[in-house]
Amino acid sequence: MSYIIKFSDDAEKVVAKYKKSNPIAYKKLSRLLNELVVHPRTGIGHLESLANGNDIRYSRRISANNRIVYDIYGD
Repeated sequence: MSYIIKFSDDAEKVVAKYKKSNPIAYKKLSRLLNELVVHPRTGIGHLESLANGNDIRYSRRISANNRIVYDIYGD
């Protein structure tokens, strides 16, 4: 089973910014997104289930200062 990734408008701007100004972070973000499509609850990036997320909201580290926060709907 694979999942569909939908970005908020703000997230699209950040991804575009990373692509231009931070190619290392963009490369890691691309790897994380490719993995999220298949395995959103396991994998690389220091996976964390966020409090009050009811097992829906997770985050993964892109770098020491940046992370991606996402929600998982459906199984």
